[in-house]
Amino acid sequence: MKVIKFGAKWCVGCKTMGPRFKKIEKENKWLKAEYIGIDEHPEAMNKYQILSLPTFIFFNKDEKEIKRLSGVIGKSKLMEEILEVKNK
Repeated sequence: MKVIKFGAKWCVGCKTMGPRFKKIEKENKWLKAEYIGIDEHPEAMNKYQILSLPTFIFFNKDEKEIKRLSGVIGKSKLMEEILEVKNK
């Protein structure tokens, strides 16, 4: 499953979620994540309609968006959300 993580260096929630998500990535090799920093790529905010940070967008194998999460989420809740959409 592909995930795009949107964040910024100045974003407090991103600083919390970054390490949390990296740990989940290491534990689940099937999860492929890409990071887009909105300061370096401001056009991504419009393209993906990002309204808050951090935002995680999950895509299925056909590159179709299947879930979007925003804000600070606990590790167990985040993993629960990821597993819910894993095979969609």
